[in-house]
Amino acid sequence: MLQVSEKEIETRLRLDNPWWQAGMGIDPDFLAFPRRAYLDDFSLLLLEPGVNRAVVLLGPRRVGKTILVYHAIQELIDRQAVSGRDILYVSLETPIYTGLALESLVSRFQKLFSRPEGTRLYVFFDEIQYLKGWEVHLKSLVDTFRGIRFVATGSAAAALKAKSVESGAGRFTEFLLPPLTFAEYLRFIDQESQLIRQVADEQGRQRFVTEDIHGLNESFIDYLNFGGYPEAVFLDVVRHNPRRYIKSDIIDKVLLRDLPIL
Repeated sequence: MLQVSEKEIETRLRLDNPWWQAGMGIDPDFLAFPRRAYLDDFSLLLLEPGVNRAVVLLGPRRVGKTILVYHAIQELIDRQAVSGRDILYVSLETPIYTGLALESLVSRFQKLFSRPEGTRLYVFFDEIQYLKGWEVHLKSLVDTFRGIRFVATGSAAAALKAKSVESGAGRFTEFLLPPLTFAEYLRFIDQESQLIRQVADEQGRQRFVTEDIHGLNESFIDYLNFGGYPEAVFLDVVRHNPRRYIKSDIIDKVLLRDLPIL
């Protein structure tokens, strides 16, 4: 087996966590990406005081779980004044982390920087389904490191949820991120204000109306075709060849890789 040095692991951790450098945040491309409507609720889970639970972010492939995590990290830095050096992000798809225990990664992170006693830390494990017995490891971390808020994401939602319920009772809180809603889709393509407006009826109740029903219907047809996945909204190459995209990124990876591994 190829041996990976401590220096190589630390270099990779610093590469994956640019916010450890003063004044840095998430990648500008991720920063410019529109926020999902679920970001505020997800961020609130991370900040719940006195709750010693890991947050397990579930959802199908390509719905934007990793982007949601990056946006939540930026929210912690900007709105909650959390130091970037108190946040660790690890993608378990990265080969250099293969075979490493989650606890060893957390211990490395704690030793990298000196902090005042009692500092709240945030640790994000992306694509945790690649770790065999992940639920046992994560439960142990929650019990051992009570000053750390752990977040794990996974694409095999059904299998992960079953393991989460079975082994993480009282330790995990699941958060499901679905594909884009139609309202999010309109916001992502900058059509919401043109097609939808909010008005009050005679009783003062708020309603949504449209003055361009044909444009709204056309947008809805586009949404049904490829609007559920953010990549399909922004990349013309995906919109022009949806069969190839669905086959390579959804069917092949889920049916031929994720499910056999599980």
